Amino acid sequence: MYLAMAISFVLGFTAIIFEHKIKINKAASALITAVVCWVLFVYGENTILNDSANSSFIENSLMHHLGEIGGILFFLLGAMTIVELIDTHDGFSLITQKISTTKKSTLLIILSVTTFLMSAALDNLTTSIIMAALLRKLISDKEDLWIFAGMVIIAANAGGAWSPIGDVTTIMLWVGGQISAFNIVLKLLLPSIICLVVPLSVLAYKMKGKVVMPSDEVPSHDKSIVVNPFEQKLVLTVGVAALLFVPIFKTFTHLPPFLGILFGLGVLWTITEFLHKGKEEDERQKLSIVRVLEKVDTPSILFFLGILLAVAALQTAGHLNELATYLDVHIGNIWIINVLVGLFSSIIDNVPLVAGSIGMYDLTTYPQDHIFWELLAYCAGTGGSTLIIGSAAGVAIMGILKIDFIWYLKKITPYALLGYLAGVLTFWLMNTLI
Repeated sequence: MYLAMAISFVLGFTAIIFEHKIKINKAASALITAVVCWVLFVYGENTILNDSANSSFIENSLMHHLGEIGGILFFLLGAMTIVELIDTHDGFSLITQKISTTKKSTLLIILSVTTFLMSAALDNLTTSIIMAALLRKLISDKEDLWIFAGMVIIAANAGGAWSPIGDVTTIMLWVGGQISAFNIVLKLLLPSIICLVVPLSVLAYKMKGKVVMPSDEVPSHDKSIVVNPFEQKLVLTVGVAALLFVPIFKTFTHLPPFLGILFGLGVLWTITEFLHKGKEEDERQKLSIVRVLEKVDTPSILFFLGILLAVAALQTAGHLNELATYLDVHIGNIWIINVLVGLFSSIIDNVPLVAGSIGMYDLTTYPQDHIFWELLAYCAGTGGSTLIIGSAAGVAIMGILKIDFIWYLKKITPYALLGYLAGVLTFWLMNTLI
């Protein structure tokens, strides 16, 4: 059963990788993989437990994971809706108008640094959704667009690693008491900067010429909609404020982030309803969230659901704990273990990997702010950049901008891996020399 689950996951993963070759949407492959893994798990457990005990165990496990995954999906849905609503009101043009350069290398540096800083204040998923919307308005050439998007993924993950609220895994370690907020910023800021600067320097050097901006003939929003400057500024301001509100909401209420994003969406929804209530029915409908929801990339959300459910099946079956135990027994070196955890997180979701590490080592083994937890936060946060499906930021941008897995593997993975290892080396030098 366990071997069959692993084989099914690998086959599903392969179908996702070769989506453009086999002409099957990755969301379909992910959903099938998820269901097959859970069915195989049920079949295997029937040979161990009696039916009633088995049914209760499987159902409770599935519903537990579904609750966690649902929180991520609702967060994603809320954030994507807010971003689409801003775009419908042409709010992002207020930002793109401020970017005067069209030189590829300069623009790449500006957007990467912006992403890095935004990800620390928001989180890597929200930041990647915002930056994907901006990229569509700034770049028309597909190759350039994908290269910029690849750098955004690296920057978003690097920016989230050093902030206690920048990544789900960092939040887990912070809330669990493994790291403190000030210390994680102090210890991981420089490695995270190096993780960004190394690939950015190489790609910026290779990027020659100027970007071709999208023509007005193919706008990202409906040009038949007339939005005055006040409406543009109001929706952009409230939308960005709603996104910035999420980490504040999380900090003060200790409730899941999806509640914060849904509250922000509800406020923005109410404001836009009042803003357009006096307009003609046709125009009001085009500016409504009901219409905006039609534009939200539902296949990307279903892909998220499928891949996370599949990983949850492996976690429940004990595959990930076995992996963590194997690394601990056969390797033992915390540097090598954490580097491998980061690389594994590009294939398997980093959340269960970090959860497994937390479960294996308590605070008596490695106390708060121990080098093990600091390195784990960095590796789990940035290692996912090596594959496009290795992080929430990557999966979101992959869905929004339709980036090919193999293309990313060839064009971006080498630079992401170089930056990742450079950050580890920097962290090692900091702890060796100081």
